[in-house]
Amino acid sequence: MKVNKLSDFGYSFQIKLIALLLKDRLFLQQISDLLDSSYFESEANIVILDMIKDYFKEYNSVPTIEAMKIKIIEIENDLLKKTVAENIKSAFQQMEAEDLEFVKEKAIEFCKNQEIKKAIVESVELLNRGDYDSIKSKIDAALRAGIEKDVGHEYNIHIDDRYLESVRSTVKTGWDSIDDLMDGGLGSGELGVMVAPAGIGKSWALVNVGANAVKAGLNVIHYTLELNAAYVGLRYDAVFTGIQAQELKYNIDEVKRNIGSLDGDLIVKYYPTKAATVNTIASHIQRCAALGKKPDLVIVDYADLLRGHGKEIRHELGNIYEDLRGLAGEYQIPVWTASQANRSALEQDIIGAEKIAESYAKIMVADFVLSLSRKIEDKLANTGRWHVIKNRFGPDGITFPSKMNASNGQIDIYVDTSIQGKETTKEMDNHNEYLRRMMKKKFDEMN
Repeated sequence: MKVNKLSDFGYSFQIKLIALLLKDRLFLQQISDLLDSSYFESEANIVILDMIKDYFKEYNSVPTIEAMKIKIIEIENDLLKKTVAENIKSAFQQMEAEDLEFVKEKAIEFCKNQEIKKAIVESVELLNRGDYDSIKSKIDAALRAGIEKDVGHEYNIHIDDRYLESVRSTVKTGWDSIDDLMDGGLGSGELGVMVAPAGIGKSWALVNVGANAVKAGLNVIHYTLELNAAYVGLRYDAVFTGIQAQELKYNIDEVKRNIGSLDGDLIVKYYPTKAATVNTIASHIQRCAALGKKPDLVIVDYADLLRGHGKEIRHELGNIYEDLRGLAGEYQIPVWTASQANRSALEQDIIGAEKIAESYAKIMVADFVLSLSRKIEDKLANTGRWHVIKNRFGPDGITFPSKMNASNGQIDIYVDTSIQGKETTKEMDNHNEYLRRMMKKKFDEMN
């Protein structure tokens, strides 16, 4: 189809293009010099484009709503003013449209083709003059049109950008002690890993992180490679309600009330152990996004059970974690997973990096690594120790006392200097006395 005007794409396409210009600074930078107002037929859209380009030229950013309102007030023609306002309103309503990437690609392709057409027309006269060097320069410039101008973070220029809150968009874990240490939580494109021996509570911890995100109004996809989807769903029920997992079936109305008040969405997807790869997860994320369920947080329980590539298991696991970190970067979402500690870590007060099973590459790839230690006495006393093995966002090597109730999944992690932290630490230091009192209490109850 021969396309000479943006109107040939239709009204909706043009509105979505305006939405992109108002939303995406890098796209505006990329297309600003190419997108000529003559490509629009609507006078209102021509005015809007000029507003956006003028603002960008002066302030090097997309215009704010307030700036656009002021520009609209300055329009003298009442009918034009009304149409401009309506089109801008429609554009803001299309900010989250699912096909914006398609619109972006088509707009750049259209502008690039127009540049090539202009270069060919202008080259006719140059050809008559025999000015072949100028012809080549024009054609080369046209072919380069629309190339992304973002070369990266230009250190000397983008000083203010480094201090914008939006530079690192984070998802909180729900544990203030951990979130503070991570400078707000795990960020887009980052990989967090929880390390613990089998049966210690790492799956419960991942559910806690997912539940907190859902309560915050975010969309979460929880991939489970060990427990079935319904069982993981029951664990979320327990965390959301505080009801013991075994008692949930007697309190279904309470479960429904709690779930009804949640602002975010949760999808639990099961894959058999070693049946799924990181590419399998990527395909599922794309499918969910196409259905309007793009995740804000992904949880993989747990990465060691994905199928990877590599002759030796340590190479295979290293590749899995690298691919998972790559997935987080590609989709710009934080990814939490867990990893197995070896058996020698079972009775350790603190689990360090040397106790991670099979591959140290897991530590090298991850942005944040947290281990959980729970000895037999801790399980009986509902206590534990979380230790920060690696932290790209702040200090590491710090250990936090914790209360953990495995019957309903409630986990609290304290700063050791807080009142709760001191009490929990004291309790762990006096496990023998605590166990003696607990056994006496059980004996008294039986009699």
